[in-house]
Amino acid sequence: MSSDIHPSAIIEDGAQIGAGCKIGPFCIIGSGVVLRDNVQIKSHVVVSGQTEIGDGTVIFPFSVIGEVPQDLKFKGEKTALKIGARNRIREHVTINCGTEGGGGITVIGDDGLFMAGCHIAHDARIGNRVIVVNSSAVAGHCVIDDDVIIGGLCGIHQFVRIGQGAIIGALSMVTNDVIPHGLVQGPRGELDGLNLVGLKRRGVARGDITALRAAFQMLAQGEGTFQERARRLGDESESDYVQQIVSFVTGASDRSFLTPGS
Repeated sequence: MSSDIHPSAIIEDGAQIGAGCKIGPFCIIGSGVVLRDNVQIKSHVVVSGQTEIGDGTVIFPFSVIGEVPQDLKFKGEKTALKIGARNRIREHVTINCGTEGGGGITVIGDDGLFMAGCHIAHDARIGNRVIVVNSSAVAGHCVIDDDVIIGGLCGIHQFVRIGQGAIIGALSMVTNDVIPHGLVQGPRGELDGLNLVGLKRRGVARGDITALRAAFQMLAQGEGTFQERARRLGDESESDYVQQIVSFVTGASDRSFLTPGS
């Protein structure tokens, strides 16, 4: 199946265009770009750098994908951006390639929705089924795990980790790590509970939700430091979801944690 490329689009020599791709008017596709099969790029999109875009991804007008990082330490080194399959990248989204100091690559998983005007910075690692709502910004070196929702007009500070299934309410500034399935809201991002709606939508068993509720209470009110409470949870709970939180808290991080009531 051949690709459908509008006559006004500029495809630089070296670009690799997969079968069934559609490239609309006034797009620019750089020489280092790889478009896998059935990628659709609507009008006025720029895709540059060493950028790979996975099967079935759709990019809407005026997005700029794969440009150099907004980082003064970047000196033109050859770095990359890899975007997975079936993503929806809406109008005016910017996603930058990596930096040498951050590992050299920015990675986006599969089945994400990146709404209008949002930004994904250099060396970020974004999981599967992530939603970033309008005009939110994910700073450099962040790790956003699967099934996370970041509400509109949020800012995620560099190096922050957000665990699987967490939800960040609109207008929040998140400066510390967020546990899996956590609910963060407020102008300075407070951990205010669990993403119960998300857990129920994904069909998580009632027993696991009950275990998560008890775990959250222990993290909020138990004795000892936050890390000590998390390790104690690991010894006391058999729920895989609670163990996921324990592993997240006890794993390496360059940031402290948002804790209940913080």
